[in-house]
Amino acid sequence: MPAGTATSSNGEARLDETITLPVPIMTAGMLATALILGGLFVLLFTCERLFPLRRSRVALARRLVVNLSISALAIGTAAVLVEPAAATTLQYVSERQFGLLHWVELPAIVQSVIAFLLLDLTFYYWHLANHKIAFLWRFHNVHHIDPDLDVSTAFRFHFGEVAMSAGFRALQIGLIGASPVIFAIYELVFQANTLFHHSNVRLPLMAERFLNLILVTPRMHGIHHSEVRRENNSNFSVVFPWWDRLHRTLRLSIPQSQIVIGIPGYTTAADNKLKSALMMPFERQRSYWHRPDGTTAERDSTDIKVPLSRMEA
Repeated sequence: MPAGTATSSNGEARLDETITLPVPIMTAGMLATALILGGLFVLLFTCERLFPLRRSRVALARRLVVNLSISALAIGTAAVLVEPAAATTLQYVSERQFGLLHWVELPAIVQSVIAFLLLDLTFYYWHLANHKIAFLWRFHNVHHIDPDLDVSTAFRFHFGEVAMSAGFRALQIGLIGASPVIFAIYELVFQANTLFHHSNVRLPLMAERFLNLILVTPRMHGIHHSEVRRENNSNFSVVFPWWDRLHRTLRLSIPQSQIVIGIPGYTTAADNKLKSALMMPFERQRSYWHRPDGTTAERDSTDIKVPLSRMEA
């Protein structure tokens, strides 16, 4: 992927023009990213075995086979479709000076901060769309029907959802006008925090409350994976939690011990077999929010005694 900076005629550094790095340097960067994310996965996987936040409902080995297989297909699809789409758009944006950040004269550091924030904000909208648009939800639901939530769920996305995200990535980069450097940094932070907030690691409550002022955390995202519909339709942020506060979709007050992970309409063991999960978007959809016995997963709002914005254990 092209990366680098150029210098304007007055000597100021600019991030909107790029130079092409040699292939060995690009390969080294990709390897470093893989090592960082792989190391983080192992660390979080170990910590959630020692300090679990929620009690597991399904045998880990069975889930790992399914989750890692779906994740492998997702990562492969990203490599074939999403990364080339992003790289092509980044090159076009740089060569044509296209996008919001190319239309306003700003210092390089300000441009970089705004680009990073806009990348995260627009992904909030993409995540929201995957919940609100029925066709997209067919695919995104494969991520949510996992009966437990841990770091192995982090990249468990249907390859169809990942393929469609290639178009979103191209549109996102094109509208913002992000530079390759900032996009690469955001992608690393994005993927690292995706691993972190999907993990089942129990942090001290006060520490997580403080950390949640800046980042999406495991307790916050655990609520997003609740089988209760209004809780599932909250906490859409990926890196910064501020977008949920801004759009009033934040919900932190549900104790983790009261959360049941999953989607009520897809709770049988057969639903989470590899073939079933991969075929699910192409089959007739069930009533997502009704259990097989016809009951609805609900929570009496009077059971929650604290403001929605106050994180509970």
